[in-house]
Amino acid sequence: MPRRASKRYDAADIEILGGLEPVRKRPEMFTDTSSPTHLVQEAIDNSVDEALAGHATRVEVALHDDGSVSVSDDGRGMPVDPHPVRKLPGVEVILTTLHAGSKFSGRQYRFAGGLHGVGISIVNALSTRLEVRVKRDGCVYGMDFRNGRRTSKLKVLRRLKKRATGTDIRFWPDPDFFDTSRFDTAKLSHLLQAKAVLCAGLTTRLTGDDGKDIRTCRYKDGLPQYFAERCGGDALLERDFCGERELDDAQELRWCLNWFMDDAAVAESYVNLVPTPGGGSHVAGLRAGLTEALREFAQLHGLLPRGVRLMPDDVWRGAGFVLSLKMDNPRFAGQTKERLVSKEGGALVQKLARDAFSLWLNEAAAAGKALVEAVLENARARKKSRGVKRARVSGPRLPGKLADCLARDVEDSELFLVEGDSAGGSAKQARDKAFQAVLPLRGKILNTWESDTGEILDSREISDIATAIDVAPGSDDLSRLRYGKICILADADSDGLHISTLLAALFLKHFRPLVEARRIFVALPPLFRIDAGKSVYYAQDENERDAILARLAEPAKATKAAKGAKAAKGEKGAKARAAAQVIRFKGLGEMNPSQLRESTMAPASRRLMELTCDGDPLPLMDMLLAKKRSPERRRWLEKEGARVEIL
Repeated sequence: MPRRASKRYDAADIEILGGLEPVRKRPEMFTDTSSPTHLVQEAIDNSVDEALAGHATRVEVALHDDGSVSVSDDGRGMPVDPHPVRKLPGVEVILTTLHAGSKFSGRQYRFAGGLHGVGISIVNALSTRLEVRVKRDGCVYGMDFRNGRRTSKLKVLRRLKKRATGTDIRFWPDPDFFDTSRFDTAKLSHLLQAKAVLCAGLTTRLTGDDGKDIRTCRYKDGLPQYFAERCGGDALLERDFCGERELDDAQELRWCLNWFMDDAAVAESYVNLVPTPGGGSHVAGLRAGLTEALREFAQLHGLLPRGVRLMPDDVWRGAGFVLSLKMDNPRFAGQTKERLVSKEGGALVQKLARDAFSLWLNEAAAAGKALVEAVLENARARKKSRGVKRARVSGPRLPGKLADCLARDVEDSELFLVEGDSAGGSAKQARDKAFQAVLPLRGKILNTWESDTGEILDSREISDIATAIDVAPGSDDLSRLRYGKICILADADSDGLHISTLLAALFLKHFRPLVEARRIFVALPPLFRIDAGKSVYYAQDENERDAILARLAEPAKATKAAKGAKAAKGEKGAKARAAAQVIRFKGLGEMNPSQLRESTMAPASRRLMELTCDGDPLPLMDMLLAKKRSPERRRWLEKEGARVEIL
């Protein structure tokens, strides 16, 4: 018998999870629970951050036959003195407190992969046992934990004859939290190899549970050597396009790339040495920068046939690359850090890649012309395989409000479904009409979750959507689809989120093949614009706004050596940051076209969230949207509503 929910609901029913309890309650929100491999990565990232800061030269990972793993480094060692507020040893605070660390302000670490103060405490929370040993101040300190709770206080285990520093963590992942208890040694081996490549002077080592060395890495030539090793097969360019740029104390970019006959060429990206397999704004920036540079080169040398426009997919096909971005305060899509979402990262990479590749192409004009010819072949093959989009005169009459794009190939085009005529007008001015179409919608559409597919076309708005994309509701035939991406674009406030939800439900219920084909996306416009001197920042919500303001408000601390003009410049910069102006957008229609383009529509700087349907989402969606299930919906919100803030 299912437990009946209590009719009584008082303040005493509110649960407050303290310490590491939230992690143990909902581990999938904090880490990849398919295996404990990501826990090892969290520990590695902490050690590599010490190397990035110049305090460590070695990171070693050892697998043990009892199912445990140890990660050690020769960095400064975790702090052992009492925390001024918690009155506990620093190492205990780090291992038992969420969002506790020294990487928020930038005083201790110029670049860091561990940004949230969460990673290593997650390792402790999801382990049946954890032992930490810290070398510093001429001693070896130690303390132990079980299931995230301390079992022994910090104590001196022994004195050191030689002065040495470092941290050694050994933990036993709790198998109850993971689908498998096996570590992915191939992934760990590759991760440690990449860390050695991207961090000069660092030696990494991985040993198996038999005590044998799996791989030891130290690279003299760094990224070019690594890229050459990873990329086999025939390369289009005789020499790889490699380079690096360091803008200031907070930005550094390194890359290697080439084009290969084999489409399975290496494609790796990193931010502060953290792998980003999902790519993100920095990869989008690289792609956009290369495309712009190659277009300019082709036009300058008269290599483009009339009526042919090089598209990013043409340029990107067959490209192999390794991209490493180091930046201050990067923002990722989640705790597993698989995708970068910092807009400034994308804009930075796009500009640097465009300028560097333009220079390289003009210095090696013969190679540049060969590359243009290969890319043109890609464009011809694309048009041959995809065919012409559709003759306008022979197809159905398109909606009158649709501002169509010029691109005639499905994969090159995007449709934005925009809330309201005012926002639609701004979007039409903000778009790149070469490949972006805009269809304004009138307010909130119907909740179609409980409607029959045959009835929904009675709605003018839904009929316009179906006509614009040329796909009938309930049909599996996508052969006449007119756009490669269909993007839902609504205001960033609660009303806009409601409209986005209704449109997402429409596609999930009545256009499911489009969702399964990964064609539906939700644009994430900003709610705030922040002007600080000549710099402009966009924030999607209050939390991001507050984080940006906090970062801008940090006083410029001049060093003792800074005097005269340098000190005056620092004081001027501090005043500029303190005078940051915050503008709250009431809606998309209030944004001028350039703001909407930069923040929401330009591929290199926008944020798009793909609509996916892992497993069977219908029961959950039915509970959330069906009118007859409002009592269940209320109980679900009371139980799960707090997750919204965490997500």
